[in-house]
Amino acid sequence: MTSTDPAADLALDALRRLERFRPTDPAQAALAAEYVAFVQGRAAARSDAARPDSARPDAARQGVARADAVRREGGPQHLTASCFVLSPDLSRVLLCFHRKGQFWVQVGGHVEPGDATLADAAYREAREESGLVGLSPFEPDGEGPQADPAPPVDVHRHDLAAAFGSCRTHWDVGFVAFADPVVRTTVSDESEDVAWFAVDDLPVGTPPDFPERLATVLGEVRHRRRAHAPR
Repeated sequence: MTSTDPAADLALDALRRLERFRPTDPAQAALAAEYVAFVQGRAAARSDAARPDSARPDAARQGVARADAVRREGGPQHLTASCFVLSPDLSRVLLCFHRKGQFWVQVGGHVEPGDATLADAAYREAREESGLVGLSPFEPDGEGPQADPAPPVDVHRHDLAAAFGSCRTHWDVGFVAFADPVVRTTVSDESEDVAWFAVDDLPVGTPPDFPERLATVLGEVRHRRRAHAPR
């Protein structure tokens, strides 16, 4: 049933996708479980994790999806959506040089009121930040009108510097889309540059954990491709 609060519907979509996320990487699986708890309200902040159930909000005890989990103004910790734009052969990745962060990273950002799902937010951000309109979402197990929402390929929780304002922690949820590296890209006002790079030759200035994160994403994509390949 659709609620009167679009953020509540989007939070429920996020919860369903996260519950369906079965990554091959054990660390990703453990972190995904924390994401589910966060969206349900059982861990509204990491510092609240030790609080007894009786001290937590009613929504947490009911196990529902919290609308504030996806709202930028819902608190200093909230979900964001990002998109790893890859070439179809997985040899190249599109990165933007983030203006605030001053690092090369995948495209993505906050959920906005017009986003119907968390995946929609990720693909919208990808189009806005790259100028690419012909993106092909990677949803091998989420196609068709009766399909369950496709799970993400990556979760990554990170604390933020003061330059990011009131945001303290982003619980980022990563999706994948494919694009042709020869198609022209454009730079948004949130970035200083956008460029394609070989996945095994990333530029100086990526976050320290980004190469490992990208490798995990590529491994997840390959695993799902094998799992859904025609027999």
